[in-house]
Amino acid sequence: MWIYQGFTSRGGAMAALLLLLLPVFFPTLFTTFISASPSILSESIIAKPRHSSLFKSALQRETTPEEKAEIWTPLANQGWKPVTDSGLFSTELSGKSEGYLQVFLDGGLNQQRMGICDAVAVAKILNATLVIPYLEVNPVWQDSSSFMDIFDVDHFIDVLKDDISIVKELPDEFSWSTREYYSTAIRPTRIKTAPVHASANWYSENVSPVLRSYGIAAIAPFSHRLAFDNMPKDIQHLRCKVNFRALVFVPHIRALGDALIHRLRYPASKDEGDGENYPEETNGPQKFVAVHLRFDKDMAAHSACDFGGGKAEKLSLAKYRQIYWQGRVLNSQFTDEELRSQGRCPLTPEEVGLLLAALGFGNNTRLYLASHKVYGGAARIAALRRLFPLMENKKSLASSEERGEIKGKASLLAAVDYYVGMHSDIFISASPGNMHNAMVGHRTYHNLKTIRPNMQLLGQLFLNKNLTWPEFQDAVIEGHANRQGEIRLRKPAKSLYTYPAPDCMCNA
Repeated sequence: MWIYQGFTSRGGAMAALLLLLLPVFFPTLFTTFISASPSILSESIIAKPRHSSLFKSALQRETTPEEKAEIWTPLANQGWKPVTDSGLFSTELSGKSEGYLQVFLDGGLNQQRMGICDAVAVAKILNATLVIPYLEVNPVWQDSSSFMDIFDVDHFIDVLKDDISIVKELPDEFSWSTREYYSTAIRPTRIKTAPVHASANWYSENVSPVLRSYGIAAIAPFSHRLAFDNMPKDIQHLRCKVNFRALVFVPHIRALGDALIHRLRYPASKDEGDGENYPEETNGPQKFVAVHLRFDKDMAAHSACDFGGGKAEKLSLAKYRQIYWQGRVLNSQFTDEELRSQGRCPLTPEEVGLLLAALGFGNNTRLYLASHKVYGGAARIAALRRLFPLMENKKSLASSEERGEIKGKASLLAAVDYYVGMHSDIFISASPGNMHNAMVGHRTYHNLKTIRPNMQLLGQLFLNKNLTWPEFQDAVIEGHANRQGEIRLRKPAKSLYTYPAPDCMCNA
């Protein structure tokens, strides 16, 4: 408790210094302390607004009807469309299966989503029967949700039935092949040497013999273990099919998402009824922006950037990095100015608000906040809320009963945010990451407007404390003129889940 009081008082820096010394003299005590109260390292520090001049101007902004009309205008047809022709999107089911393929996927929801797509592709390459992928417990979010808790497994199997064989669980003769079995010793059926971005030939040469010998092969780790380049076209199409057609959320996630979307579009329905008979507003549905504030404690610490919390915050986040990454964060070698000028710092809620305001969104814009937990809590979000008071999230839109099924389950919470984000008029993320990458690709596939912040430009603008609001706004508008959903062709080594053209799309 004394450390907590120190952080929230004038002696915060001294308390943080004592916290730095604690692991040196009492390492066991420190580890126990961190495990029991990890949030104390950073959550209690209150940061001051960092861009007060711009913020004051943004509060007084006025948006013309022409600006409003332009910002909300949907994307024009760009000449690309999803690959939906069955002759391109379906592959022929091969003959007798070579055996069962298991994969164990780590990471958060969106990293696991990409891993699932790759697992289907590898099963096709190997002519194997895919066992529904096993989702590891994420060490940050501590969520044990399974594939079937998140995704509609029957839909998944049905969509892919002509491409590969899929089973929900192993037959009794292979029931011994579990995560626990592979964690206790070296096993001949486990492949743990799959290189990052392995080729199709690598799997044929290294995994096929295991399948033929034992009738089963388990690959762990698996994330990012399939290359994006030099793949047969049918394998690329299959990955697209999984991502954009086979993976849909379970019905109760979709139902909750639909309810939230309706309450955003028809605000008068927020407190009305049970979701079946919404009152419709006479002026029609409202538009809304989904904002992913990828700004949790883990991200803040890993970025090694300064977020305005003073010396106490710097010391506590430095210690967080030391405990969780043992000096492996390369960003920590650079100053905050260097990181920001290179666009390597996530945008704070305040900075996201200033970006949206400069782009022309008025203070009556409805925002949906798609974030699990924001570092700094309500105090950190306060500036964004002042700029956009019509801001909602899962908690404000859904009843406690509706949230009951997903409470405490990070993957399901993220699934709801993903679903709402896909149905928003505009999506924007505070920094690149798996959610950003997955959403950008999915919305590109459907030609939906998605703002990609120009991180390097914004970092340099926010470093300039003498910048006036007109100068800031002009630079932001110019720097984002072609970053609102325009088709970008995938370059070598880049992910087709982020850049679906040309692998998943046709130039009509």
